[in-house]
Amino acid sequence: MIYPIVKYGDPVLEKVATPVTVFDDELEKLVEDMFESMYAAHGVGLAAPQIGISKHLAVIDVTFKEDPSAKLVLANPQIIHTEGRQRGNEGCLSIPEFREEVTRAKKVTVRAQDVTGRWFEKTGEDLLARAFLHETDHLNGKLYISHISALKRDLIKRKIRKMVKAGEW
Repeated sequence: MIYPIVKYGDPVLEKVATPVTVFDDELEKLVEDMFESMYAAHGVGLAAPQIGISKHLAVIDVTFKEDPSAKLVLANPQIIHTEGRQRGNEGCLSIPEFREEVTRAKKVTVRAQDVTGRWFEKTGEDLLARAFLHETDHLNGKLYISHISALKRDLIKRKIRKMVKAGEW
């Protein structure tokens, strides 16, 4: 099932998600649906709050279907190590049509549970590192625009308010 992507302005995007405590068939189905929803929206990462579900759960595939073994499920992820810096253009499925330069760590190690509840650690660089940080931020109620200047952030928020008034958001 493809879920609609929740857009900026929905309160679910700005609150800390609840931990995943049950690892069952229902969670497995949700993960499948999240991958399907992410691919339909042309994303490389998707956090459960972005489909209106306040769970500490995210899916990532930086190869966008090219390498099935690259699909990652992160339940209750924690960033345990970062190093270096990278600056790059970043966008978000919940803030469509807007992209900004964001500085993030170049190399990131995350500790998370898979769909069965087994803990693992994974280190990623470049786009994968950015995805780990971006999706983990979502689960903690933060959006990528919190990493840009207040001026740029206010400009985006103003444009979105205009789009909401015009019925375009």
